[in-house]
Amino acid sequence: MSRLALIVLLLLVAASLLVGAHWYLAQRLVLEPGLAPPWRGVLLGVVAGLGASLVLQPLAERGPAPRLARLLAWPAAVWMGLVFLLLVLLGVSDAALWLLGSAALAASGAADAEASAAGARAAGVVAIALVAAAWGLRSALRPPQLRRVEIALARWPKALDGFRIVQISDVHIGPLLGRRFSEQLVARVNALAPDLVAITGDLVDGAVRRLAADVEPFARLGARHGVFFVTGNHDHYSDADAWAEHVAGLGLRVLRNERVCIRAGGAAFDLIGVDDHRGDWVGGGGEDLPKALHGRDAARPAVLLAHDPSTFKRASALGVDLQISGHTHGGQIWPFGALVRLVIPFVAGRYRRNGAELYVSRGAGFWGPPMRLFAPAEIGELVLRCAAADGPGLHPYPDRPPRVGEERLR
Repeated sequence: MSRLALIVLLLLVAASLLVGAHWYLAQRLVLEPGLAPPWRGVLLGVVAGLGASLVLQPLAERGPAPRLARLLAWPAAVWMGLVFLLLVLLGVSDAALWLLGSAALAASGAADAEASAAGARAAGVVAIALVAAAWGLRSALRPPQLRRVEIALARWPKALDGFRIVQISDVHIGPLLGRRFSEQLVARVNALAPDLVAITGDLVDGAVRRLAADVEPFARLGARHGVFFVTGNHDHYSDADAWAEHVAGLGLRVLRNERVCIRAGGAAFDLIGVDDHRGDWVGGGGEDLPKALHGRDAARPAVLLAHDPSTFKRASALGVDLQISGHTHGGQIWPFGALVRLVIPFVAGRYRRNGAELYVSRGAGFWGPPMRLFAPAEIGELVLRCAAADGPGLHPYPDRPPRVGEERLR
């Protein structure tokens, strides 16, 4: 199938799902409860208008009117999250009513009683969805929490025990998160005084010409051994080549299927970075792990930066000691994480395979709905330990006490 045919097919599927979802919402929340005019017409118009915003906003984002795109962005994004919650709740209630024998109940009652029950169900679903959406909005718009994780690696040099990598991932600078968020994120990362900063993809949602000023604060990121960036799928959708050139101009070291050797304290490790594997979908390259690993000294430990944790299935068999990833957002809005797990078994936190370690960040920002439900945003501080070390505080990278409000894991 040609690329154009595939794009057309995907657009048709997306349009069908969008129309079907909104028809289902209108049926369950407006028509079945038997709302009287003019409320029925008003609510049907609201549902149709907000549904249309989901199509108009991305079109406006690519048009000549950025103000219009930003004006549409918030209602469209909030509605996207609310639609998801409404669909989940209605689906659960439909299943519950089916199990309870709602057909028999409806057959034995009057039409008014059936409409009254449908109205009560609709009111309950909307109320719960609004509360969950408000909670999700509050969680998403709070500053990312600091999540400190200590990872002991069998091959990690004793001289580098306590080496700290601060990871930020899935920032999604774009229509909803702009320069102010960038500045706050950079200030918090720099306050940690990390040994190395890793940005593991999905930095942006949009073209360089629109977002250059919003991303500019990342030029002030600093770390003892440098700031490194690998592409995510959304960076590729936004022209990864242009963004790689731009962030390199800001002082970030871009790793595109390549590696660098990090030396300190008489020891060394390889830092490897790969493009997101979806890059080849849009003609902007893609993951090439064999190329990135080719010719390296296998005696040195290897830390891999890869946006998609699915890469771990391959990397863990190729001598990588630690992979640092993002992409999943930890599911972002419960229970979406369960659906993510069907495709990517590594959703959030630590995993181990073939003796290798994986850490998956829940991300610092959000994509789509400005909501996070049971999946808070994070800045990751990964403390790498030598499994054979005598204990913390003995080497050039000493331990430190936990900071107020941070989540600390071992």
